[in-house]
Amino acid sequence: MNKQFEAVYALVRQIPAGKVATYGQIARWLGWDHGARTVGWALRSAPAGVPWHRVVNGRGAISLFDDGEQRLRLESEGICFNALGRIDLKVYGFDGLVKV
Repeated sequence: MNKQFEAVYALVRQIPAGKVATYGQIARWLGWDHGARTVGWALRSAPAGVPWHRVVNGRGAISLFDDGEQRLRLESEGICFNALGRIDLKVYGFDGLVKV
């Protein structure tokens, strides 16, 4: 498997239920200045056990490619969306990622 993707999966596995991180945040933790899209590609093919649904864009919105599953998973973990369909990153954002 792609080593870059494995690095993404290792970080995403650290995000606890009820919290989210952004694509850009994960890219920055990996030292990728413009790697948010790479994070997105990695998560599109994430293996079982990687909580891909806990990663959102920088505005707190879910992916354009979501069929509703991501929102349902997040809501089942207690995450609330506002009227615009966004998550309050100040409330639900997770910044405790540790490089592995």
